[in-house]
Amino acid sequence: MAEHLMVRELRDRGIEDYVRVRSAGIAPYARDGALVSLDTRMTLRDIGIDIGDEATSTDLKRHPELLEEADLVIAMTDQQARDLAARFPLDDALIVHTLRSFAGEAGDIDDPFEQGDLVFSECRREIERLIPRVVDRLMHSNVEVR
Repeated sequence: MAEHLMVRELRDRGIEDYVRVRSAGIAPYARDGALVSLDTRMTLRDIGIDIGDEATSTDLKRHPELLEEADLVIAMTDQQARDLAARFPLDDALIVHTLRSFAGEAGDIDDPFEQGDLVFSECRREIERLIPRVVDRLMHSNVEVR
């Protein structure tokens, strides 16, 4: 969800050509090429984002090059940030933030996996609230924007 919400925000600001956004799962159940959950697709459709019925996910374990290419990594939880650091050799300059911390807040965005459409909608609304602040900080930071 966060990837598509971020892309929409970048497009709305006219800067989508300057920032590349990629999402990749690190949870044990993450599977490269698995269909994006119906709950995710439905909650995005509720706000006019249609990713299609054939949208698939990316498993970071199968695509570690995404970290090598990254200028910024944003995880949803502190645990995910720690897991990333433990599982993957990260460049010393690459800091992993949580979505909330990069937006200037504390706390996590918990995974709504298997918790139903209401929890997915609440999660989406929270990510939507934070994304403009993330983009504001990104545009005013020293992070290289390509």
